[in-house]
Amino acid sequence: MAGYDYDLFVIGGGSGGVRAARVAAALGKRVGIAEEYRFGGTCVIRGCVPKKLYVYASQFPEHFADAAGYGWTVPEASFNWQTLVANKDREISRLEAIYKRNVEGAGGETFHSRAMIVDPHVVHLLGEDRTVTADQILIATGGRPAAHPALPGHEHCIFSNEAFDLKALPKAIMIEGGGYIAVEFANIFHGLGVDTTLVYRGKEILSRFDMDLRHTLHETMEKKGIKILCHSVTEQVRKRPDGRLDALLTSGKTLTVDQVMLAIGRIPNTENMGLEGVGIEMTSTGAIKVDDYSRTNVDNIWAIGDVTNRVQLTPVAIHEAMCFVETAFKNNPTAPDHETIATAVFSQPEIGTVGLSEDEAVKRFADIEIYRASFRPMRHTLSGRDEKMLMKLVVDGTSRKVLGAHILGPDAGEMAQLLGIPLKAGLTKDDFDRTMAVHPTAAEELVTMYKPTYRVKDGQRV
Repeated sequence: MAGYDYDLFVIGGGSGGVRAARVAAALGKRVGIAEEYRFGGTCVIRGCVPKKLYVYASQFPEHFADAAGYGWTVPEASFNWQTLVANKDREISRLEAIYKRNVEGAGGETFHSRAMIVDPHVVHLLGEDRTVTADQILIATGGRPAAHPALPGHEHCIFSNEAFDLKALPKAIMIEGGGYIAVEFANIFHGLGVDTTLVYRGKEILSRFDMDLRHTLHETMEKKGIKILCHSVTEQVRKRPDGRLDALLTSGKTLTVDQVMLAIGRIPNTENMGLEGVGIEMTSTGAIKVDDYSRTNVDNIWAIGDVTNRVQLTPVAIHEAMCFVETAFKNNPTAPDHETIATAVFSQPEIGTVGLSEDEAVKRFADIEIYRASFRPMRHTLSGRDEKMLMKLVVDGTSRKVLGAHILGPDAGEMAQLLGIPLKAGLTKDDFDRTMAVHPTAAEELVTMYKPTYRVKDGQRV
């Protein structure tokens, strides 16, 4: 290692790359990290953090409306988009500085530069026009929204990156996609008063989530006023003389809106990095192939996070970073555990989920018990809001192990984080049943559903 400038050089300053750099530097390793844009990566700069701030902003109209049932008289409210954008920018800048400072505080060296691999141990920093050498190289360059160059008029569309910084809030928007990004932005824009239409090619939004959650969220979003058009795809986007856009759909409809946002998936950032030149193997979608320990086919080059297209979630990238440090620098080979990952969709109402959906469980187990409760949460009793909460447990009827837990409603994401612990530990429905409830809470339903709503044996509901 002494013959190299660095023991570790990280390419990409997002959550995974920064964690790996900081922890390795704290071990006394000579660490460098390059980021061509802003430290913090997708999550902090143009992803989950600003998105959650915008979710909070979009929830206030319902809070104001609900206050009346609790005796509050709220004056007519007004919203200023530019204020939200400016306050978001200030918070993101604060977080960006913390990410950079954490690496430097641990002893690592940071570079604002694009980096290319020119040899298995050599990295060229384009911004400084110089090369550095490293014993180990970690690629953590993340991903970006998938473009749609085949769509006529695609140049008129925006993606999630641009949605955070629009010069003006549109009066009407069409969002194409049915995943969590599309669903979350549909709720955000609707909550901010935008006429919102979600267009999705599939039969139901949020594929791979439990079907009960998907159906119930779809119905609730439509009750709120969001238009959802399934089995439909945009064929063309045309710009009108007045600057608005016409989106022509396969259904024959034409939507006239101010913005068309494409949320049709994400792709890894692997282009123009020199990966082919050093022989790094990639998938057909451009993701970097890695083994169970995040090592590429080049022994000293590793990859973590969205660039590997395993599980595209920030906490997963951070977990993979910790496992990488254990493997590469602590002589403790540790494979990332991608099973039973809790996750949330910050829709309105939000979703929290961990483990297997009912459909997945039925494919794997011969005897499944479903525990399901749908009710109006207490917070809506005085407000009069007609919105139901859904809780569901998927249980192996033979072992009684809880295979999946799914929640739709207020604070679902917070509950999913806590539910991740017992499901990861492999606890049974009996363990849930003997846990005392906290009353009055919505979460108490999770430990008071004593009898199954129905069973599924050999694929048949009984």
